[in-house]
Amino acid sequence: MIPMTLAQVAAATGARLHGDPALVVHGPVVTDARTAGPGGLYVARVGEHADGHDFVPQALERGAVAALVSRPVDGVAHLVVDDVQVAFDALARHVVSALPEATVVGITGSSGKTSTKDLLAHVLAGAGPTVATDRSYNGEVGVPLTVTRAEPSTRFLVVEMGARGTGHIAHLTTIARPDVAVVLNVGQAHLGEFGSVDAIAVAKSELVQALDADGLAVLNADDHRVRAMAAVAAGQVVLVGRSTDAQVRADDVRLDAAAWASFTLVTPEGSAPVTLRLHGEHHVANALSAAAVARHAGLPVERVAELLGTAEAASAYRMQVTERPDGVTIVNDAYNANPDSVRAALKALKAMSAGRRTWAVLGEMLELGPDAVAEHDAIGRLAVRLDVSRLVAVGEGARAVHTGAVMEGSWGEESVHVPDADAALALLREQLQPGDVVLLKSSNGAGLRFLGDRLVEQGSPTS
Repeated sequence: MIPMTLAQVAAATGARLHGDPALVVHGPVVTDARTAGPGGLYVARVGEHADGHDFVPQALERGAVAALVSRPVDGVAHLVVDDVQVAFDALARHVVSALPEATVVGITGSSGKTSTKDLLAHVLAGAGPTVATDRSYNGEVGVPLTVTRAEPSTRFLVVEMGARGTGHIAHLTTIARPDVAVVLNVGQAHLGEFGSVDAIAVAKSELVQALDADGLAVLNADDHRVRAMAAVAAGQVVLVGRSTDAQVRADDVRLDAAAWASFTLVTPEGSAPVTLRLHGEHHVANALSAAAVARHAGLPVERVAELLGTAEAASAYRMQVTERPDGVTIVNDAYNANPDSVRAALKALKAMSAGRRTWAVLGEMLELGPDAVAEHDAIGRLAVRLDVSRLVAVGEGARAVHTGAVMEGSWGEESVHVPDADAALALLREQLQPGDVVLLKSSNGAGLRFLGDRLVEQGSPTS
């Protein structure tokens, strides 16, 4: 947090201050009292399941010097506002305005946002102090949380932006107006809420439309809906991808036995070889977007390639690979799922097989609307075509994955449907063998990421 007196916080948020106006907030701004720290500000939001005002004492115990509230509280300096979230947004806007030399990079897309954010944070750190979204906190709470982590020295502010409806990203850009807008892809994530893929494209384009004339749009040339967003970009456009007209391009893409991708990074200034330490060919597109932003920041292509090659997975449950002592490999990619990301994960599993037996443990992909059954069916058929050794569909919502696999191939025991994660664990405990590779993939709400944790623990020497 940039140091601010309570008088300055009150002015930025329109709050009624109760406390010493000279008191300085210099620590973390948080919405979870358990994460409060010395010199920090606690934002007491009222949620569906809890009232943040009840936890003001806990935040105070952990060192917070003040609380942003919608009603008076005892025992701590506090700033009273009519709407805590509106005031939180205003505070974040003030922080951005106080950092005129910082470059704000906004990232959106139907899949790959968090992985690209992590890549970009790693690469940009080679050019200057960088603050990036924690985990995948990319909504109305996560964006101001990210922004208020900025310090006076921050040169790059990397902000992941998600949307569950039209206008959501447009609102987030009023909090952190981007200097650089990165759009990765337009897929079927949250299709049930948007109604169509074209509607999703309109929502994602709001990030590009927020750019000023001196801004930069980094667009995926291989996705026709993203490429079309060049028409609404006020400033410069850089296309990235494998298309021949992409200014930042990947040539000679190949995967090794660990599904790590290597390619030649091609830019107008020159080219350099890259070997990623991330599992899956889909990370090539993410790396190209990161490279385009780093190029804009002034890093030479050789340095960009070097930094891309030293980046490792930074967020849990995203192609998180664990080698168990008994020789079983667990690939936990179950933080979230949509048809595009499941296809990418299955292709990565295929690349990692190299004569090993492969397991795809797949749960439900949520929020697909009326196409849900057909999309799950298609995933099961793809698993057959990729010659996955064993398929385990978990939960009623994933039953169509099993059905599709059976209809696509003459499968018997190769595909099975189980009612829940406990049943899947029992099956895997009985049948896994040394050398097997197990992919877990589902939407967050299906909970397979926790099954992945249990499988890892099962293989530990103390289990």
